[in-house]
Amino acid sequence: MKIRKGGVDDLPAIISVLDSAVVWLNGKGITAQWGTEPYSARPAAVQQVEDTVTEGDLWIAEIDGVPAGMMTLTPHPGRHVPPADEPEVYVRMLATDVRFHGHGVGAALLAHAAGETRRQGVSLLRVDCFAGSEGRLVAYYESQGFTRTEPFAVGEWQGQVLEQRV
Repeated sequence: MKIRKGGVDDLPAIISVLDSAVVWLNGKGITAQWGTEPYSARPAAVQQVEDTVTEGDLWIAEIDGVPAGMMTLTPHPGRHVPPADEPEVYVRMLATDVRFHGHGVGAALLAHAAGETRRQGVSLLRVDCFAGSEGRLVAYYESQGFTRTEPFAVGEWQGQVLEQRV
């Protein structure tokens, strides 16, 4: 697996990864996390992805040259989470292509995020995620060394902020 810096030119690959995640989630009966429509069918969602990519540093994990997952690191959270009262690096849009589940893509990207946070001289790495579905995604981040901080909601959508000191 190789992790490389990405950019706006990677938008089609990013949307493809997100589309595959929606299909996978829906196949598991999880529709509240990212909805039922693919990202590619929602212009506002595509715009949000593009905006997030341009706000920070996009990282693409590749396996045999194929985009297997991605994340964007920004110096602040998205609009639904208040920023920390200290410098932070925020993991946004972490997703793995369904074809590469079980290959450690998410864990590799999170380890890379911790390294980038240290490289920037920052000690706080944060992320937020969907808190529904019995908290499975929250538990995943906890297994990666994150600790729960504050929950939040966007309408009916329940989220959880987590942090890690690096």
